[in-house]
Amino acid sequence: MLAIERRNRILAKLKAEKHVVVSELAKLFSVSEETIRRDLDRMEKDGLVVKSYGGAVLSESGTSELPFIVRKRSNVEEKLIIAEIAASLVNDGDAIILDASSTAVFIAQKLKSKKNITLITNSVEVLMELSDVTGWRILSTGGTLKEESCALVGPLAESMLAAYHVDKVIISCKGVDENGGFSDSNDSHAALKRRMLACGAQKIFAVDSSKFGKRSFIEISGFDGIDAVITDRIPPEPWGKLLASHGVEVLCPENEE
Repeated sequence: MLAIERRNRILAKLKAEKHVVVSELAKLFSVSEETIRRDLDRMEKDGLVVKSYGGAVLSESGTSELPFIVRKRSNVEEKLIIAEIAASLVNDGDAIILDASSTAVFIAQKLKSKKNITLITNSVEVLMELSDVTGWRILSTGGTLKEESCALVGPLAESMLAAYHVDKVIISCKGVDENGGFSDSNDSHAALKRRMLACGAQKIFAVDSSKFGKRSFIEISGFDGIDAVITDRIPPEPWGKLLASHGVEVLCPENEE
C-alpha cells in the first residue's frame, strides 16, 4: 500500500471515529508504529490532524482541506438525499453550474436521466462521472488543478465563468454560520464559488445538516440573494426563521412531503 493511500484511510477512520491510536493503526495496516508516527507527522504538517498522546485527532482547523476521497465517503446517506432533491429542481434543457464538492458528484449521478443539459463545472470528478452521458453540452472551467480536491481553480477558471449565464448554480460549502453566512476552507475555492453564484439566475447551496452552526476560513456569501438551501433534514431553530427572513427557501425531505 502506498503511503498516501494509507494516510487517506487514516483520515477516513478519523472522520468516522474522531480519534486513532498508533498501535492499532500499525496492526491494521501491518506496518511499524514508527511508520504510522511518520504518517501522522506529515498529516499534522498538512493541517489535517492534531497529534495526541499515542495517537491523533482530526484537526478542527477551518483552513485544512480533506482529500476528496475522504470527503466523498463521508455523510453518503445525507448527500444522496440532497442529490435527489437537487436533481428534481433541474429541468430538461437547463444550463447549470456544479462546483467541485463531493456532493456535486452525487448530484451529477442523479442528473444523468435529464436531457439536453448544459453543465459547467470545475470538478474533475464530475467531468469523469458524466463522461458517458450523451446529448449534453459539458464545459470545464479550466484552471489550476488542486490535487486534494480534484478541483480546477484560479484566474483562468474565474475568467471563463465571467462570460456565462445559467439557470441554476448549485454549490456546497464547509460551514453555515448565523452571522457569517456560507464559508469555505480555501480562498481559491471561495473566490470561484462567488464567481459561480454571479452566473446564476437561481443560486442554491447544497449543504448537509452537519455544516449548520459552523464557520470556516473564508466567506463565500451572505444569505441575501440566495434562493434556496438543500439539506438532508430540517435545521433547528433559529435557522428556519433566519433563512426565511432573508428569503432563502429550505428544501429537505420533510418539506418535500
